[in-house]
Amino acid sequence: MSQSTRPSKPANRSSFIERTLVDINGTLEQSLFADQIARQKGFLQTLDPRLKVISTVLLLIAVNLSHSLLILVMLYFLGLGLAAISSVPLGFFIKRVWVFIPFFTGLVALPALFMTPGAALAHLPFGMIVTQTGLMTALFLILRVGTSVSFSVLLVLTTAWNNVLKALAILGVPDVITLILGITYRYIHLLLHLADELFLVRKSRILKRVTGSEERRLLAATSGTLLGKSLQISSEVYLSMQSRGFRYYPRTMDTFRMKMCDWISGAAVLMITGFGIWLGR
Repeated sequence: MSQSTRPSKPANRSSFIERTLVDINGTLEQSLFADQIARQKGFLQTLDPRLKVISTVLLLIAVNLSHSLLILVMLYFLGLGLAAISSVPLGFFIKRVWVFIPFFTGLVALPALFMTPGAALAHLPFGMIVTQTGLMTALFLILRVGTSVSFSVLLVLTTAWNNVLKALAILGVPDVITLILGITYRYIHLLLHLADELFLVRKSRILKRVTGSEERRLLAATSGTLLGKSLQISSEVYLSMQSRGFRYYPRTMDTFRMKMCDWISGAAVLMITGFGIWLGR
């Protein structure tokens, strides 16, 4: 009986290297899928990137200045509607927005349920009381964060990253900030590719199932190799940028032109922002 139970444990237990490869490949696939969405023919993809950046900021202001749950819900469904007419899969969009909010915003909103003074709504064990004011506070926080993240994700999904950076530069964001954002975005992809290759090489040279201590040693060795490669590649990339004419600010060949649909969309966003702030007072 002992011989039959021993092989079942390693068979059901995936190694750390395999799980890491799956996670890295999943992240790269999501990033590639997001780039494909920005190239599709949808409503938001046809608008001027400058207008989309300004509209996103205005909608974020309306979300954070509104004191009505109904207005926040309506603004959130506005984001869902824009995603639907912009060829963004709703399942992918909702998952991308809400998968991390319960872990971060929920941890911040949870104490408000019990620590905010107000009428008792529910009595829990250990003497904890959920107040009506605390529940409203937690709902406001979660809805504000979810709606704000939805509009921000919608901007990134429907706009090429280079166009987002160029729009930020045109609107007055300092060059050093846009340069740091651009390099950071590129290096995240580069480091993911390097990590994927390193873990794949490690897996191809391992002929037996490793123990936990051996996995930790492999992880430490791979992290050190990844750090060394990233430093080497960063210097090589900078030298190649300088040899190709880089002078402290990236240039793109895309030109932005405001069309009639851009002006109409901008006027609609101004009206929505004004009504959202006024009705949500």
